[in-house]
Amino acid sequence: MAARKKNSTYSRNEEFIVECDLTYAVNKIGGRWKILIISKLETRKFRFNELKKEFPLITERMLTLQLRALEQDGLVKRTVYAEVPPRVEYELTEMAAAFGPIFKQLSDWGGKHRHLIPKETE
Repeated sequence: MAARKKNSTYSRNEEFIVECDLTYAVNKIGGRWKILIISKLETRKFRFNELKKEFPLITERMLTLQLRALEQDGLVKRTVYAEVPPRVEYELTEMAAAFGPIFKQLSDWGGKHRHLIPKETE
């Protein structure tokens, strides 16, 4: 992926937005797959292929990108074992584990309010 210009409108807006604590937190877990990955890693450590099986519709590239971003943000710990073949495990950091109760509340809210908005007909 190409690096984003430091003086681009997107970069300047991002710097401004992340000064808000709520926006900062949402920015770290934003994206289609990050919340699902964090939620799955709450239960135990997973290897890459195990995560891929949990989310069959995600491409390997996207899973790799999401795991790298979560690792870079300090939410996921990647452990590489010196074995043949190499074994890599992913687990939540203490910081990411703090999302557990928040995700539970969001899930409860979604379950309670999902039916209130009519689905679009095709």
